[in-house]
Amino acid sequence: MLSLNLDTQSDGRVHVVENSISVQVQEVVQEIGKALLGKEQQIRLALCCLFSGGHLLIEDLPGMGKTTLSYALANALNLKFNRIQFTSDLLPADILGISVYNQSSGQFAFHPGPIFSQLVLADEINRTTPKTQSALLEAMEERQVTIEGETRSLPEPFFVIATQNPVTLAGTYPLPESQLDRFLMRLRLGYPDQRAERELLEMNTERDRVEAVQQCLSTSEVAEFRLKSSKVAASDSLLDYVQRLIAFTRGKEDFHFGLSPRGSLAIMRAAKTWALMCGRSHVVPEDVQVILPAVVEHRLRASTEGDGNSSAALVQRLLNEVDIIE
Repeated sequence: MLSLNLDTQSDGRVHVVENSISVQVQEVVQEIGKALLGKEQQIRLALCCLFSGGHLLIEDLPGMGKTTLSYALANALNLKFNRIQFTSDLLPADILGISVYNQSSGQFAFHPGPIFSQLVLADEINRTTPKTQSALLEAMEERQVTIEGETRSLPEPFFVIATQNPVTLAGTYPLPESQLDRFLMRLRLGYPDQRAERELLEMNTERDRVEAVQQCLSTSEVAEFRLKSSKVAASDSLLDYVQRLIAFTRGKEDFHFGLSPRGSLAIMRAAKTWALMCGRSHVVPEDVQVILPAVVEHRLRASTEGDGNSSAALVQRLLNEVDIIE
């Protein structure tokens, strides 16, 4: 059943607008939900990140569904998919590719690495060395790679989902703040609720659930979503609210450092996309509040360690203490 969006005009009349975009999004969410049970909000945020043209970092314990989400997204959006398992001995060439000498032709032939894909799963990114991490993050930022003096463009859309285990686990190399800032969002999936876990126990294997996910959008439709999200309007009062959020992080001693300009742009990109996914052509404060934890939590750090000083607590302060209307 097609949902409807009520749009109140300046003359007071209410216009009913067909909301096909939100219906499309709901179809994708439901399809991916066949594989990742009970995580509708996380699926929506992952889609928001993709449609915004950013990259996603998922931090959680092993076995929580990080890889399942990646495979299901690729199936639902018909994206060419590659998975890279990050280990301590992984080299940049293993990601980007390498030129190999062909004796018959007497020339070097380039063999592209797994980075040349539309959706790349960088599994356990913090188990490899900083040098190899940097090779991936450069490709994410530039949407291209330069090997042996030649620049090669990456496919469009290009979306990286990096997973990492908590830094308390052995054998990890924590991502520094400058690299964390390259990810538009960071998510945690968490344990399933009791109902979802019971359904999970009654189902077939994980592979069967992922393979059951059917294509909902084409590559061209994904590109269209990205274009439309950039055209979503934001009023002056909405921009004032976002600026107050940013200023709050820069003016309080509890924050070790404030949000960077890249962080402020990330808030607007994600908020516009979320509004579009809800079928609106303009951003409202609720859009900002929904995406704020995923967008800024990994960009903030408290000045002092201790209970109540986590990055999640800092984000909660932003939501509680910064007024929507000044």
